Amino acid sequence: MVDAVANARARYAALSALFDAGTRQHLLDRELAPGWRCLEVGAGGGSIARWLGQRVGPTGRVIATDVDIRFLNRARRENVEVLRHDITRDPVPLASFDLVHARMILIHLPERDAVLRKLAGALKRGGWLVCEEFDAVSAGPDPAISPHEILLKAHSAMRRLSCDRRVDGRYGRLLFGRLRELGLTELGADGRISMVQPGSPAASLLRASYELRRTAMIEAGYITEAEFDADLARMETADFIMPAPILWTVWGRRR
Repeated sequence: MVDAVANARARYAALSALFDAGTRQHLLDRELAPGWRCLEVGAGGGSIARWLGQRVGPTGRVIATDVDIRFLNRARRENVEVLRHDITRDPVPLASFDLVHARMILIHLPERDAVLRKLAGALKRGGWLVCEEFDAVSAGPDPAISPHEILLKAHSAMRRLSCDRRVDGRYGRLLFGRLRELGLTELGADGRISMVQPGSPAASLLRASYELRRTAMIEAGYITEAEFDADLARMETADFIMPAPILWTVWGRRR
């Protein structure tokens, strides 16, 4: 049985180690400044919300939202408000924010395009929308291209389960076109990819993702218990490598 709290902490720590530095730089590149009003959607472990609070200072404000706010206590500050909020159902103030940021939430939402429109609608004139999502399709493990790469059965099983759950593994790659369709300007995109190897943050994230879905993958018949355990053991061997999904950061500005 997976310890959900420990699993979430492991995933948030790995995401932070892998991507926070790049996320912070992209937000700084949007000229993030003191006094800004920011919305952090799907704030998760709160690392970016805490940092935003420091950057916007006492004259600024950050609203950090998630459906599960158990891990956001450390993000609370005088200028950082934590709200339990379902972005698919709950309203968002229109034309209210200088910056709206979301990382790794849209691919999981069947209503992803409607949510993206809602996020764009929350921007003030001149405000920035910055979204970061995985593209798990464009650069998957392929031993035919790189003989050292290993395609785990657990990885294939997770992809099948994701399709069943209407997760869109392409969405990071689609984001640029989606933001252009919304009429945002000054568009840009950047992709980040790393190699999964034993002991790396990417390996920790992947392992936690597999473990979170273990029971569902086995019950669906996509993998056996023995195959799953063998794959996790394989990830610990010295020669294990596979490319992680691409994290696309895409940004645009409201006219």
